[in-house]
Amino acid sequence: MSSASAAIPQPRPGRTKAFLRLVMIEHSVFALPFAYIAALTAMFLTDGNIQWGRLLLVTVAMVGLRTFAMAVNRIIDREIDARNPRTAQRELVTGAMSVKHAWTGALVALVFFLGAAALLNPLCLALAPIAVIPMVVYPYGKRFTNFPQAILGLAQAMGPIGGWLAITGEWSWDAVILGLAVGIWIGGFDLIYACQDVRTDREVGVKSVPARFGVPAAIWGARGCHAVTTGLLVWYALATDAEIFFWLGLLIVAAAFLYEHTIVRPTDLSRLNRAFFQVNGFIGIALFACALLDLLVRGLTV
Repeated sequence: MSSASAAIPQPRPGRTKAFLRLVMIEHSVFALPFAYIAALTAMFLTDGNIQWGRLLLVTVAMVGLRTFAMAVNRIIDREIDARNPRTAQRELVTGAMSVKHAWTGALVALVFFLGAAALLNPLCLALAPIAVIPMVVYPYGKRFTNFPQAILGLAQAMGPIGGWLAITGEWSWDAVILGLAVGIWIGGFDLIYACQDVRTDREVGVKSVPARFGVPAAIWGARGCHAVTTGLLVWYALATDAEIFFWLGLLIVAAAFLYEHTIVRPTDLSRLNRAFFQVNGFIGIALFACALLDLLVRGLTV
């Protein structure tokens, strides 16, 4: 490449595209299927029909809240990200997205979340601020506790609980069981994900389980979390009288967990990204597909 051509500035992506990359919008696949499972189960137990309008509002609320959370996370962590080689190319570090525009996107996403909650029912709107709090606290968690994954798990547990509330307008302990399963699952695989940053985290003072207790402890912690997740999903299946297809989904989830912890070991993190992105994305989609099929066979009407 000539010096003249090298001097030509390269076009930057549009603000919307940069923002969607910033918040990794495709990662909604992790929590959204479980909100759908809760919402559809609530529909089955109430009138037996899929309420498409409410399901759309659940989608808007979930994606809006997650987008807000990710944007705030990136904004708060931008200085930490700049000091980590793995995250130094994130949009707020490189300048592909300004802090002002990131805040604009975050606030728009928050408006969508609150608007969807208001349209669902008064209880959803009243509890909406409670769902926002852990989303904002989480990025600060790594500054004051060695267990920020616990805060992340609490934030993610809100999804299924909110999905159920969106349909019934009433509290459900069955939804809490599913929410705990999701929160512990996501907290567990975030333990694995944090293992790749141990050296940098210790250098810059970021707190986490692997940075404080070491990679082996984090991997074993993740294994324990996923064992508890499996137990909670079994409890949820029993509590909601799930039938064969949901149980088949649980077998698939258990097999996926075993595979995940086979390819990621304390002495070998080379396949960490496959475990984090591919296996965990598969878990959510597979269980949702099996849960939906189970509900349809049991009489849920489209």
